[in-house]
Amino acid sequence: MSKTKNSKFHIKLPLFIAMGLAAGILIGATMAGNESPKNNSLISSIHKFSNIVSYIQRDYVDEVDTEDLVETAIAKMLEKLDPHSVYIAAKDLELSKSQLEGKFYGIGIEFNILRDTLYVVAPLSGGPSEKLGIRSGDKIVEVDGENVASTGISNRDVINILRGEKGTKVSVKIYRKNAPELLAFDIIRDKIPQNSVDVSYMVNDEIGYLKVSRFSATTYQEFYEAMKSLKEQGMTKLILDLQGNPGGYMDRAVNMVDEILKDGDMIVYTKGKEKRYNVQYVAKRKGMFEEGKVIVLLDEGSASASEIVSGLFRTMTAV
Repeated sequence: MSKTKNSKFHIKLPLFIAMGLAAGILIGATMAGNESPKNNSLISSIHKFSNIVSYIQRDYVDEVDTEDLVETAIAKMLEKLDPHSVYIAAKDLELSKSQLEGKFYGIGIEFNILRDTLYVVAPLSGGPSEKLGIRSGDKIVEVDGENVASTGISNRDVINILRGEKGTKVSVKIYRKNAPELLAFDIIRDKIPQNSVDVSYMVNDEIGYLKVSRFSATTYQEFYEAMKSLKEQGMTKLILDLQGNPGGYMDRAVNMVDEILKDGDMIVYTKGKEKRYNVQYVAKRKGMFEEGKVIVLLDEGSASASEIVSGLFRTMTAV
């Protein structure tokens, strides 16, 4: 099968799309007739961005990857908001989904990049990093002898250097708070377990213990089966362990909580600048543990959906 090079049109297509979107927003805002200062500022900013991209494409001395420039601009723009507002490019979407749905080989951590620093949100239960003692809050500063701190490392870069074939080794150095020096780890990449309910058992005749390590595609079903088994063993009180759980799918957390809260109780709501973004999630079915007592365990690695779950039990009776 013969291969052909992209035409100039295909190379410039991302630029045309970006400029077209900017123009569409500009025209729409103008036709709406809203002359508020905020609207004028938005129009001016879009016009400025469009001009800059046009000048670079037309006048810059070297050939540039316009799509890469636009992607970088979007990512940097969202960094100004908060650590949870991120842009996932189309090329990275499958990689992001695999964290919660797929199967892959790597070192087994949930990570984030904050202030140009790669840190461990949580080691994945049963993965290579957890087995070696890597902890939530650890900062990875060196990978295979190369410095990765304050280098502008991206999510894609992290995935490229830390994922790999099963059985291959990657060496990292970690800064840990209160450690006298950098900690060195040689990690052997392995298949990353996707189960989210790590363990469940009866502590005594009344108390059940259930550990949820993330909110992935299968979390609710795993939780339901574990709770059913514990109840059959006589559980009337539950210790729900969310330590080191970095979050995941919110709807799985909502479904899980619906098994504990009474019908009609508020679980969580989202509120946006416009009313159409306002959504309320309430308990709507007869749960299997509405009369039981619950205590939730958290630590600094518990985030996102874990915080939603834990916030619901502040007024509930604890064991």
